[in-house]
Amino acid sequence: MAMHGMITYAQAMARYNQWMNQRLYTVCGALTEAERKRDVGAFFRSLHGTLNHILLADRAWMARFHGHTAGFTALDQELYADFATLQAEREKDDGHIIVWAASLKDSDMERTLSFTGVSNPAVRIYPFWLVVTHFFNHQTHHRGQVTTLLSQRGIDPGVTDLLRLPEFQVTSF
Repeated sequence: MAMHGMITYAQAMARYNQWMNQRLYTVCGALTEAERKRDVGAFFRSLHGTLNHILLADRAWMARFHGHTAGFTALDQELYADFATLQAEREKDDGHIIVWAASLKDSDMERTLSFTGVSNPAVRIYPFWLVVTHFFNHQTHHRGQVTTLLSQRGIDPGVTDLLRLPEFQVTSF
C-alpha cells in the first residue's frame, strides 16, 4: 500500500473508532454500573474493564507515537472507576486521535517506531505503518469483545461494519 493510502486508512479508521465508541458507550450507558462491572470471564473481566483497556491501550500507543513512554504498568490498570468519566475521557481521546491522524505525513509512515512494551519491557522496533495498522486493529478487536458481551445479554449493539460509517454511505452507483 502506498504511504498516502496508509494516511487515508488511518484517517478513516480514526473516524470509525470515534463513531463506534460513541455508539457502544451509549448502549453501555443504559446498563447499571453493576451490569457493566460484572465479571463475566472476559479477558479484561467486564464490559467496563474492556472499555477501560481500549482507552488505556490507545493512550499507550498515542504516547509512543508522540515519542513518550506509555506510563502504564499493567494492561488492565483501571483508569477511571466512574463510567461517566471513562466516557468523557474516551470522547476527548477520540478527538485527539482524529487530530493526530489528520497530521500524519508520508514521511511518518516510512519511518520506524521504537518503544518498550507494557507487559514485556523489551524494546521493540517496527515499521510505523505497521504499528498504526495494529493500533486500529487492536481497537476493533476489543470492541468486538464488547459487542459479544452485549449480545450475550440480549442487547443488540447495532451494525458495526466500517462500511456503515455514515460518511461512506452511498445511495446508488
